[in-house]
Amino acid sequence: MAIGSHPRVIVYTTPTCPDCRTLKAWLEREGIAFEERDLTDPKIMAEAKARTGVRVAPITLVDEEVFYGTFPAQKPGLTVALGLSITARERAL
Repeated sequence: MAIGSHPRVIVYTTPTCPDCRTLKAWLEREGIAFEERDLTDPKIMAEAKARTGVRVAPITLVDEEVFYGTFPAQKPGLTVALGLSITARERAL
């Protein structure tokens, strides 16, 4: 997928975060290019806090729109922000 076909996506993660792994796998399945930043690096943590005001993982930025919390909590907003279609099954959940 061409990088220009979707907004810029940055995902702040930690190595032990199950929702981080789920989110990254979903983005990959959807063909969304993303930049991953590791929150265990103090400089990256400071950057994420300054940009988002949040200190949890995962944090996802779609351009400048901020999503955080569990993957199920982020997914509906990310689907819209990324211009992905929502299936009938997902609407029912």
